[in-house]
Amino acid sequence: MATGQSTIKAAIVGGTGYTGVELLRLLAQHPHVALTAITSRTEAGTPVASMFPNLRGAVDLAFTTPDDAALQACDVVLFATPHGVAMDQAPGLIEKGVKVIDLAADFRLRNLDAFEHWYKMPHACPDVLQEAAYGLPELHRDAISKARVVANPGCYPTTVLLGLAPLWQQGRNYTDGSRIIADCKTGVSGAGRKASVGMLFGEASDNFRAYGLPGHRHHPEIIGQLDAHTGSAVDLTFVPHLVPMVRGMMATLYVTIADSALGTDFQALFETYYANEPFVDVMPAGSIPETRSVRGANTLRLAVHRPDNGNQLIILSAQDNLVKGASGQAVQNMNIMFGLDETAGLHQLALLP
Repeated sequence: MATGQSTIKAAIVGGTGYTGVELLRLLAQHPHVALTAITSRTEAGTPVASMFPNLRGAVDLAFTTPDDAALQACDVVLFATPHGVAMDQAPGLIEKGVKVIDLAADFRLRNLDAFEHWYKMPHACPDVLQEAAYGLPELHRDAISKARVVANPGCYPTTVLLGLAPLWQQGRNYTDGSRIIADCKTGVSGAGRKASVGMLFGEASDNFRAYGLPGHRHHPEIIGQLDAHTGSAVDLTFVPHLVPMVRGMMATLYVTIADSALGTDFQALFETYYANEPFVDVMPAGSIPETRSVRGANTLRLAVHRPDNGNQLIILSAQDNLVKGASGQAVQNMNIMFGLDETAGLHQLALLP
């Protein structure tokens, strides 16, 4: 499908969560998309705008049950659902020629044992899993363009992978092979739109805490992609933290530089690597990105620091966890799958203050 030739009929399965409403916000403004359905079993019949008043005048749909949504008549179905939903429905949809983008984890881990270990369920369609493209456009654009199913990356993996990717290119490893540390923070919207004691205002406000130390499901996702990108095993320490803000994500990455790469201009290396990427902004030397500088935008901002010109590299990677970390990236993937301008519907600037 070439840009401007026709309209994409899109449906969203699971539209009452934060990633669902972000998809609605973005797709309602997309020049080549017609929203045909938004599903919710519990809210069927409820006008979308009554739940999300920011969409009044932009989205006239009411929630429907998945059974009434005529998903097989769509061009693309985006799943903003809990883990396990998309893999049950994907085979029937792609058999009818419908493309699938899953914002959960059903197609992120190729290893079945790893999937079952982290998500505590058997995989419903291993054959579809093996053909799914990992939806990080900056690394897998060609595979995404040919895919019937795309696994939208997790929010933490997006910040970490894009922060580290330039360090392995053209057969060269700029690191010394020692442990990489990813010290990551996110706002409370990363936990989703559900009742949870830990997400209550009185619990999360005026507080800062680490979590997932025994193991976090994004760790194997990051490792799997890094190993594939680098061609070797990567030793990664990944620690996520919850900070008292609604949306935003920051990864501080610590890397030891290889002796053979000590003469490298890493600022230039990163700028060259991302020179043609519309949604990755390598900031000028000495910059410090802030989460508010990307709030509401499909932009990831990077800054590269090398204290005292020594052997340690510190990379700062900031994004909106609901946009480039989720729904905006899903729209970016959709654009690539249908041969559209990759930036279509994603020109929103960040919100300040």
